[in-house]
Amino acid sequence: MTQPPTHRAAVLGSPIEHSLSPVLHTAGYGAAGLDGWAYERIECTAETLPAIVSGADPTYRGFSVTMPAKFAALEFATTASERATAIGSANTLVRTDVGWYADNTDCEGIATALSALLGEATPRTALVIGAGGTARPALWALRHAGVSRIDVVNRSDRSGEIAPLVEGVDFQFHGYTGDLEALAVRADVIVSTVPAAAVAPYDVQLGHAPVLDVIYNPWPTPLAVRAAANGYPTVGGLTMLAGQSYSQFEQFTGVAAPRGAMRDALMRHWDELVSGAGEAGASR
Repeated sequence: MTQPPTHRAAVLGSPIEHSLSPVLHTAGYGAAGLDGWAYERIECTAETLPAIVSGADPTYRGFSVTMPAKFAALEFATTASERATAIGSANTLVRTDVGWYADNTDCEGIATALSALLGEATPRTALVIGAGGTARPALWALRHAGVSRIDVVNRSDRSGEIAPLVEGVDFQFHGYTGDLEALAVRADVIVSTVPAAAVAPYDVQLGHAPVLDVIYNPWPTPLAVRAAANGYPTVGGLTMLAGQSYSQFEQFTGVAAPRGAMRDALMRHWDELVSGAGEAGASR
């Protein structure tokens, strides 16, 4: 008879049925020898998050949080990390003796992807596309990586909102009607945080630097294809997804994340999904 789990974690969001977080964390439990741990998906909106988290039984040690509940997670928490407060949202809730602690590990996901993209090279100039929720941890990560110049391309000027994230950095907003090619050429790295279709009309101008695109489905994006055709390396959102999970795993369990096993499990699972979709498409 199967014993019920003694420790749990879960990912909260909506829609949540296709979240890949269980693949990462479950692989981590197995590789780390953590018997009795289970990881689940729970449908959750910003409105329902307080009731779900406060009503969770003591076996729940932590929650990964995705949209649309990241802002609610930070607001709900008893305490929060400096980076979650600066970014303005949380993707991690950890049970503590005094309540729930909020963190944002998306910036670690960005840092992991930048390392995979650039190796040991340190970027000094960056071009960020978009200024929404995913751009904020990207800006935080770039600043803490030592980037001294950041250009942001967005349809509206939101410099007042994100200025605190880039304090001390030479920073400027641009519209899509500016000289995008000149911005791309002078960038050591481009980080795209918007849907692939939004960037596709500008990929010819933008594809002149290494690209980190947070999108992983579909992959490659038109921007990644263009940059690769011009001889630049590219990295997609799966690497970022894996990177943000490691610290979550460690905060939930207190055990060092088996990073290689977690990342390999994610990539195998994704390859199987893509292969299966291709076979299904061919059969129709």
